[in-house]
Amino acid sequence: MTLPPTGLNTGSHDLPVSPALASFMGTRWAATPIPADLRVPGHDRFPGRRARLSTVFPGERLIVPSGRLKVRCNDLDYRFRPHSAYVWLTGLTGEDQADHVLVLEPAGPEGHEPVLYLRPRSPRDGGEFYRDRRYGEFWVGARPDLAEAAQLTGVRTEHLDDLGKLLTGPQPPTRVLVGTDPLVDEATGRPNGDHRDSELAAVLSELRLVKDEWEIGQLQLAVDHTTTGFEDVVRALPTALRHHRGERWIEGVFDLRARAEGNGTSYTTIAASGAHACVLHWIRNDGALDPNSLLLLDAGVETDTLYAADITRTLPLSGTFTPVQRQAYDLVLAAQSAGIATLRPGARFRDFHRAAMRVIAEGLADWGVLPVSAEEALAEDNGLYRRYTLCGSGHMLGLDYHDCAKSRADRYLDGTLEEGMVLTVEPGLYLQPDDETLPAELRGLGIRIEDDLVITADGAHLMSGALPRTATDVESWMADLLP
Repeated sequence: MTLPPTGLNTGSHDLPVSPALASFMGTRWAATPIPADLRVPGHDRFPGRRARLSTVFPGERLIVPSGRLKVRCNDLDYRFRPHSAYVWLTGLTGEDQADHVLVLEPAGPEGHEPVLYLRPRSPRDGGEFYRDRRYGEFWVGARPDLAEAAQLTGVRTEHLDDLGKLLTGPQPPTRVLVGTDPLVDEATGRPNGDHRDSELAAVLSELRLVKDEWEIGQLQLAVDHTTTGFEDVVRALPTALRHHRGERWIEGVFDLRARAEGNGTSYTTIAASGAHACVLHWIRNDGALDPNSLLLLDAGVETDTLYAADITRTLPLSGTFTPVQRQAYDLVLAAQSAGIATLRPGARFRDFHRAAMRVIAEGLADWGVLPVSAEEALAEDNGLYRRYTLCGSGHMLGLDYHDCAKSRADRYLDGTLEEGMVLTVEPGLYLQPDDETLPAELRGLGIRIEDDLVITADGAHLMSGALPRTATDVESWMADLLP
């Protein structure tokens, strides 16, 4: 089976092209090469990454697609972001990477030779560059040609049309990152993958668990830009409070910073006011802002190299917490602080969640909310405290905001922390507005505090420490920023 060749993608309402125009369009174009010294950021890191993957699967072909464009409506695609494994192995991050495929070809005792199968720059002696709405340079911008892509990455390049030929005839043992490109899945005869492909996906996740110094720098950059975005939001609160969809105003303010400083947001911004904060992934963001309520802002900037920040702050829209709001906030902060205190090399990944949940359960018991003791609620065969704090308390962070998710349990969820791992700690309380087990004054409160941390030799460094965490510090910070 072969992959379909690249072709012309024109819109149904495109104007016809006469032979005279076609001839004219094919002449007198100046060369526009990329700078001769241009390389992907972190260029020297990628050979080592590919070598580490190579040693795990000697003698096997490894296929890692970037992914395909997805239609949003009619002839408009969603903005493209390459698969994180492809980014980690190549350094190629742009929207022009759609449909491209990295192949690690077995090369005897020397391991693997990486080959990038790419759609090169549209030639000016054909119609694609001005007629193809999906890939033409006039429509979506220029791509590197094959030699330029090799210059950028240090990897041999081939035309994407030749991938089908590679996958025809006798094949070596092959593993595919399935579910990324359905055409590659079909061409390799594994639409649903098998255990070999699952193992490849797991290893690609596990190799990313420990970040190198360059990656940590990129993550810190994402955090720093996110901090600026949170400051932008506080300055914009007076205008947002006047708008009938203040949540969307907040979303827009933060997203502007993310696009101005990086590739965009790491995920869809959560701007949840009042009881909307009790919806863990509230992304409708269509509500007004009540100055007497809280705003839960969960947002992150993704750098141009596609490294993600993920931070949450819960802010009093009036600038000052009420006594009940502060009571609930302080419980969540105490839970987060207990979780952070467990972070060090050799600690179990689940330790910080367990420490945070103990504080939450004891606080709920002290409030008289739990129908059982905190100890009983924390038992594995009980868990009643989870009615008020449903989800886990953190996750790995990197190229994905929920990074390394395909890792096997013994390496991640049931594994131990190592120096260089980056993760979030984010306990929360979600006290639903219709929950009759709660006193009226607590109903509709949603609070989450989330920070990004890197494991160090003797503990953990708070990467997002420039944003205040205590209720008093939040109020002072807001007072300094509000006009």
